Amino acid sequence: MPFVTAGTIQLYYEVHGPEPGSAPVIVFAHGAGGNHLSWWQQVPHFSSRFTCVTFDHRGFGQSIEPDDGPGGAAFVEDLRTLLDHLHIERASLVAQSMGGWTCLGLALRYPQRVDKLVMCDTHGGLASEEIAQVWSAALQAVGGLPAGVHPAAGVRMAREEPALHFLYTQIAGLNPARSLSTLGTLLSAAGAPTATDVATLDIPVLFVAGEEDVVIPPRMLSIAAACFPNARLELVPAAGHSVYFERPAIFNEIVERFLSRP
Repeated sequence: MPFVTAGTIQLYYEVHGPEPGSAPVIVFAHGAGGNHLSWWQQVPHFSSRFTCVTFDHRGFGQSIEPDDGPGGAAFVEDLRTLLDHLHIERASLVAQSMGGWTCLGLALRYPQRVDKLVMCDTHGGLASEEIAQVWSAALQAVGGLPAGVHPAAGVRMAREEPALHFLYTQIAGLNPARSLSTLGTLLSAAGAPTATDVATLDIPVLFVAGEEDVVIPPRMLSIAAACFPNARLELVPAAGHSVYFERPAIFNEIVERFLSRP
């Protein structure tokens, strides 16, 4: 099984499609409710034309981290280590939710390593008063979800596609259980770039939002996108916090169109 040493842990990863160096690279970075398995609807779509790299963030899936590990503070360097290990100089990054902290952090710290950046259902920790206000209201909405509905899947998925919702919860169940407080600490350690920081990032950035997302509402992504010099936002109707999982055909088409632009 493929692991790379990242600090004091073994980081799990997979490579699908052409060997690195023979095709453009996409790295998929999962959210807190997922792991490398989350991208099961993207890898088959893209791997005929792209080298597709998936991985488990430390503390998720098969990337086991001790309780006293750095957690989110090591996310960016873990990804850089993985790119170095695979001899990947540049890649396009596709991030969902928590993965946005990792990918935006890498793009800011090592902009020469990133071609394009897709931020799905995530603002990547961007710190602003406006975002904080929207997020405060969002946390209340999450607390009001019906019992048994995973916040990252949403009410619509649970009602209209119960098998898909069940699969989401099963994949999420492979991760250690975390409270909202623990997750908040993890994300805080992963970074909080400012509008001034991202204003220097000139790579193309695409934000994708589910119109019914109650975890990171579209308004947050609209605020975030306006802070970047070269970013735009696409809204996906009838979708919650996991557009890539709930509406994969639409998501894949949006991402492919973005990546194919010069």
